[in-house]
Amino acid sequence: AAIKGEHLEQGFLSLGAHGRYAQKLLTDLFANYTNALRPVEDTDHIINVTLQITLSQIIDMDERNQILTTYLWIRQVWTDAYLTWKKEDYDGLDTIRIPSSYVWRPDIVLYNNADDQFASSMETNVVIRNDGQIMWDQPAITKSSCSVDVSFFPFDAQQCRLTFGSWTHNGNQMDLVNALDSADLADFVANVEWEVLGMPAKKNVILYGCCSDPYPDITYTLHLKRRASFYIFNLLIPCMMISFLAPLGFYLPADSGEKVSLGVTVLLALTVFQLLVAESMPPSENVPLIGKYYIATMTMITASTALTIFIMNIHHCGPEARPVPEWARRFILHYLARICFVYEVGENCFTGIPKKRAPRKGSLGGAEARVRREVVVRAQCVCQHQALCRNIEYIASCYHDQRSTQRRTGEWRKVAKVMDRLFMWLFFIMVFLMSLLIMGKAV
Repeated sequence: AAIKGEHLEQGFLSLGAHGRYAQKLLTDLFANYTNALRPVEDTDHIINVTLQITLSQIIDMDERNQILTTYLWIRQVWTDAYLTWKKEDYDGLDTIRIPSSYVWRPDIVLYNNADDQFASSMETNVVIRNDGQIMWDQPAITKSSCSVDVSFFPFDAQQCRLTFGSWTHNGNQMDLVNALDSADLADFVANVEWEVLGMPAKKNVILYGCCSDPYPDITYTLHLKRRASFYIFNLLIPCMMISFLAPLGFYLPADSGEKVSLGVTVLLALTVFQLLVAESMPPSENVPLIGKYYIATMTMITASTALTIFIMNIHHCGPEARPVPEWARRFILHYLARICFVYEVGENCFTGIPKKRAPRKGSLGGAEARVRREVVVRAQCVCQHQALCRNIEYIASCYHDQRSTQRRTGEWRKVAKVMDRLFMWLFFIMVFLMSLLIMGKAV
């Protein structure tokens, strides 16, 4: 115990001596020091500042306002010619840590800063070595402007640049040096929306129009790729499911009265999804990929609703409708009906559509004509009165006209049914191809 107490006492004495030497060193160093001027022995000398960036976290990517918010660790290393000492004179003390406001600091700022307060960094200490090297580690939350291209949203990739450089010192006074070829990503906290592909660094020397001297800067390009799973399950898949309901409007019976209302309901549902996407996108000329998909789907649904109204007009044509044209009877009732699997009651795909002979002009034709002749003969046999015969002929004629009207109306309804089936398959193919195209971007 006595030995242990003796060692502790010696440790406290050495720490106390070390602290006294640090205080003496601080007093000696800053006796005639000023932090207002560049710390060089000759004003013609260039001070080299080594810059290193560590990306810790992506806090937010505001696509609408095109602002990237990141949490960075910024390390700046330079040599101060007036802050050197011999460590033998101060009990072997080779480093000290003091507030950064005591020493001269390079005025390196983020050129594309989008913060309205310009106070996103923390005042931390600097580490000074006996040879005059100063290392300043500073955490900072930066808001930088980023040109966001949403043409392929939600399968897009972005490139955001962070440009650091001196605000007042030109290249003849202060030069910037890359510590690494890229930012350090070892301590990066993974983001739920964005995947970081890399952050290479590049030094640029630019001549601005205001000044003739060169100004060096270091630009870090942050390569980001969006994680699209959230948008696929919340925006794309519901839209696809709703889109597949639109062609089913052609399958509804025309007498149900719900064909047009189904198309309008689907159109309104897609409009809600379109507004959700528009609220988060910047108001630019570049329409996002998902927006193009919504517009194409809404256009298709609008066309299907208009075609449904046209087909319903054909289905509900009255007795005053003209007969079906011969080309429509051959092309729609004979050819398209087989392709779309539309048959009359009692028909199937093997028996074909029976051919009907058009009644000759001025004749009664078919069973109706025979019935009429038999009725007329019997009427002439039973009654010789001419008035009674005219009444019977009138009744038979009305019956024939009614059957002709029913047959003509039935043909128009079959034309409408064939067109319904044709457009249903066409729109199903269109929805499938558009869905396949949009999902192909995710692969």
